Amino acid sequence: MRGALIALVAACGSLTAAAGGARAAAAPDKLPVTRVQDLHYGDVLFHFYQDDNFEALTRLLAYERWGRMPHHLAEAELLAGGLYLSLGMHNEAGERFARLLTGETPPGVRNRAWFYLGKVWYARGYDDKAEQALRSVTGLLPPELEAEKTHLLANVLMHGGRYDEAVQLLDGFQGRADWVAYARFNLGVALVRKGQLPDADRYLTSVGEMAADTPEMLALKDKANLALGFAYLQADQPANAKVVLERVRLNGPLSNKALLGAGWANAALGDFEGALAPWLELRDRNLLDAAVQESWLAVPYAYGKLGANAQAAEYYETAMREFDKESVSLGKTIEHLRSTRLLDDLLAGETEDRRGWFWQLKALPDAPQSRYLYAVLAGHDFQEGLKNYRDLAFMKERLGAWSGSMDAFHDMVEARQKAYAERVPRADALLATGAPERIERERGELESRLDTIERTHDAAALGTAEERDQWARIQRLEQAIASGEAGVEGEDLAALKDRLRLVRGVLSWRLDEAMRARVYQQRREIRDLDAALREAQRRWVRVEKARKSVPTNTGEFEARIEALSSRLAALQARLETARDRQNDHLEAMAVHELESQQARLAAYRVQARFALATIYDRAANAPASDAASRQTPDSGAPAPVAPPPQPGSPPPGAEPSR
Repeated sequence: MRGALIALVAACGSLTAAAGGARAAAAPDKLPVTRVQDLHYGDVLFHFYQDDNFEALTRLLAYERWGRMPHHLAEAELLAGGLYLSLGMHNEAGERFARLLTGETPPGVRNRAWFYLGKVWYARGYDDKAEQALRSVTGLLPPELEAEKTHLLANVLMHGGRYDEAVQLLDGFQGRADWVAYARFNLGVALVRKGQLPDADRYLTSVGEMAADTPEMLALKDKANLALGFAYLQADQPANAKVVLERVRLNGPLSNKALLGAGWANAALGDFEGALAPWLELRDRNLLDAAVQESWLAVPYAYGKLGANAQAAEYYETAMREFDKESVSLGKTIEHLRSTRLLDDLLAGETEDRRGWFWQLKALPDAPQSRYLYAVLAGHDFQEGLKNYRDLAFMKERLGAWSGSMDAFHDMVEARQKAYAERVPRADALLATGAPERIERERGELESRLDTIERTHDAAALGTAEERDQWARIQRLEQAIASGEAGVEGEDLAALKDRLRLVRGVLSWRLDEAMRARVYQQRREIRDLDAALREAQRRWVRVEKARKSVPTNTGEFEARIEALSSRLAALQARLETARDRQNDHLEAMAVHELESQQARLAAYRVQARFALATIYDRAANAPASDAASRQTPDSGAPAPVAPPPQPGSPPPGAEPSR
């Protein structure tokens, strides 16, 4: 089924028009190549191919609502149908397929979609819808799918009592050997239901005697022999039934019913000693099986017919004790089921992450009551209900996570409001300074001053701090000498002027030599300043725009979050109610099954007590014993309480593999 859904994804491309050479031409029944044109559709496919169907469906529905997949609308619709199908939501899948699978859809794609939809409906027990979907297939499917479709439809017809149509459908079926075996088995079942036992014998015997080397075919052989054997028993032909039932394997899953039937076939032929062999073998098996329980009465019944009244009485007394013990244990299990949550216990150790109708419970919890639950879990209705409950539990977990996300979103909005409340005053204060204009003016003044320095060749203005200090000292000394404030005269004054002239010349030479490089460096720094100023102005503009567009939609976000939180709370309440109802329904189903077992044990106990009383009565009235021994074979022990399975009802698994 997983591969089929992937095929449907590939098939989606056939539903939309080609765009810009994105698709290559293909045959009518072939799937054209599709190029993903919308990122969000690719996101959906990513999760789908990761086998995360729920997440894929959630995203697909959200993207559809937001209009994020304009190039893949029809493809997304068909993919949604496949995802609904994989999750067991057959009604929604059926509605989508009915809308999309029109005459314009390539026949191969349309037929496969209807086939898998019919298969899901059949598994869910909707035989009418399954038949409608299967009959919507036009032409022939690939051989393997065509064979399975034929058998599914045949089983639907037989479930509805339309055996003539089933026989007509299966008669002359050709295909792979295993499918032919299924066809013969189902054909034999249909003929038995119609009362045509001789014709059914031909088909069921061919299956029951076929060469088989796989567990599936070996099981089918046993089912065919069991069905034919019980059909002969019901037709009062014990000799034929005995031959057929002896072909059933002793270690197979149907061996208990076969042993019970073989014993009753021998008993019907008057061979009570021969009946003891299968019944004694059966008696040593698990008492929870209905056939084993019946053997606990059949064995003393046979001993009674053989005149071994003491052994018969002993076996009857043992049977009553075992029945009482099992009945008490069943009662405790029923009380436990009513006082606990059965389904949560069953799913507690389940680690598989698969959802939908693919999943099945494979292990029971290690508890005393678990031994009684195998018969309950074997029921198809219980398994389907358990799948639904597990999906509800998954949805509860997912809704809880989403509800937690709503709390996180609320905190995010609140944090956003606080952040803007803190930042807006600071932004307003900064914007009020007019910093870019001031810096622009200062930059202009700096460049103008540099131009003046370069034009007047004021090398000292570009000197280092030390050089400017030295130049200022020289100028002060020159002024002091010129004003006569130096305090020296004569030769000392002349020497001072010479030294000062020398120092001035050296410093002037150094400043002149470095001026060109220093002017270049200053021009470069002004260019760097211009770049930083432009970036500052751009950021300033952004700050101004951000200030003007301070989010006013936090209240809207808060309202949406509150609405979604209320919706999630309502969904969680509805979900909890649905889970409780589903749990109660399945617990009632389990309790009913266990109560039926308890009632059957009680009926067997009554029969054992009645038979034991009959033996004691014959022993107390010895003269009447000869007359008692001439009673009909059914005196001393009633006929089986649990009627043998109808031969027309194929045992579980006799239908086509899914």
